[in-house]
Amino acid sequence: MMIYKVLRPAEWTDLQAAGVTQGAPVDLADGFVHFSTAAQLAVTLSKHFGSEGDLILLACDPAALGDDLRWEPSRGGDLFPHLYRPLAMQDIAWSRVIGRGDNGHETGPLE
Repeated sequence: MMIYKVLRPAEWTDLQAAGVTQGAPVDLADGFVHFSTAAQLAVTLSKHFGSEGDLILLACDPAALGDDLRWEPSRGGDLFPHLYRPLAMQDIAWSRVIGRGDNGHETGPLE
């Protein structure tokens, strides 16, 4: 199972240049990097990125993130993965652009 982080293109460019990121503005405000599971991703995209254009989808193996990854209750009581350290390029299994279509952002197949 993978977990997913959504970044805006400029945030992705910054991560690639620096090699690490504290995350997007919401991550900085909350003190951790927000992730979603595959089942949570569509609502995350709709709720937090609905008016955005193309985005970058990052996939990470939760086992590789170690004890810095915590599963905590959030939206609707679901457990969401939160990373309590910077996200590094070596944490990312794969990345791809997700475009916005007529029905919102289209992630394509996951995993």
